[in-house]
Amino acid sequence: MPVINRVAEMADEIGVWRRDFHENPELLYDVHRTAGIVAQKCREFGCDEVVEGIGRTGVVAVIKGRSTGSGRVIGIRADMDALPIQEITGLPHASKTPGKMHACGHDGHTAILLGAARYLAETRNFDGTAVMIFQPAEEGGAGGDAMVKDGMMERFGVQKVYGLHNMPGVPLGAFALRPGPLLASADHFDIHVEGKGGHAARPHECVDTAMVVSQLVVALQGIVSRNVDPLESAVISICMIKTGDTYNVIPQTAHLKGTTRTLTEAVRDLCEARIEAVVESVCATWGATGRVDYRRGYPVTVNDPAETEFLAGIAAAIGGERAVDQSIAPLMGAEDFSYMLNSRPGAYIFLGNGDTAGVHHPAYDFDDAAIPYGVSLWAKLVETAMPA
Repeated sequence: MPVINRVAEMADEIGVWRRDFHENPELLYDVHRTAGIVAQKCREFGCDEVVEGIGRTGVVAVIKGRSTGSGRVIGIRADMDALPIQEITGLPHASKTPGKMHACGHDGHTAILLGAARYLAETRNFDGTAVMIFQPAEEGGAGGDAMVKDGMMERFGVQKVYGLHNMPGVPLGAFALRPGPLLASADHFDIHVEGKGGHAARPHECVDTAMVVSQLVVALQGIVSRNVDPLESAVISICMIKTGDTYNVIPQTAHLKGTTRTLTEAVRDLCEARIEAVVESVCATWGATGRVDYRRGYPVTVNDPAETEFLAGIAAAIGGERAVDQSIAPLMGAEDFSYMLNSRPGAYIFLGNGDTAGVHHPAYDFDDAAIPYGVSLWAKLVETAMPA
């Protein structure tokens, strides 16, 4: 089953919605305009229930099939927020808000789910209930966690949940996914080092925090190369170092910021414990003291094997068997759809965005040619999982 004819007819109009979202990006939970448009359109489509304010600014639209006797309830999620990036595309629909842009394609995800909601509300060719989930604050705000904690799954009776993300480099009309870990956990840490400041010409009277943190950066990389099983995956990146303010003063304190990415909870636990141990030991070696403020963020995004196989079959029906890569390598980026997958079985899939700039790049733009494939995927998923 290729792209659905009715979806192809709607594609241009859905593209107009997408470009409007792109012109008017909003960050984190401050997605009031976007959420308002989503809710308004879902009501216009004739969705049976539209609820705003789930997880602060999320929107949930409920569409019942011709029958609901099967008792099946499927959730499909799209993210709505943008990024604090200055756009450089120069496109007619470029962001109108300085310092904000849809650099990750959430405008496309939202438009695709709106298109699916319209199609499903028109046709209702299924037996069960489709729950359209429009989520805020994916970009670092854990909006997925907020919606789950707000009781969304229980309130709407969601039994299984699915999500997608566009993928530059994957051809238009193609899809990619894998069972098990697909995206990494994302933790953040601050390291505070206290030494003894003094004159740069008398280092023997000081405890030089600049030297200590220099050795810390090297030592921390040894965790991945020497503590983590070589067949496992982990990333520890130091992304900020701050110590001292001038040429001739050995600094009293130093501060580092970094992130840890892993694909299993066991490796996640190991990295956290080893970071704390390395900081303590390296600082003690030179007479400094160190403190780690370690904060766990998004968990690993883990696809249920059975749901992954099912979703891959739907994707193959849309794009063809050769258009679906079912063994894409895991990515060390993170995604807060992981909270929903921790709550209910489901799967996450990548939708080809063609040869475009990468996500989170100021020259990125979602390719509207991908819209019919995404809308058809969600429409056929509902109709196949809950046949009338």
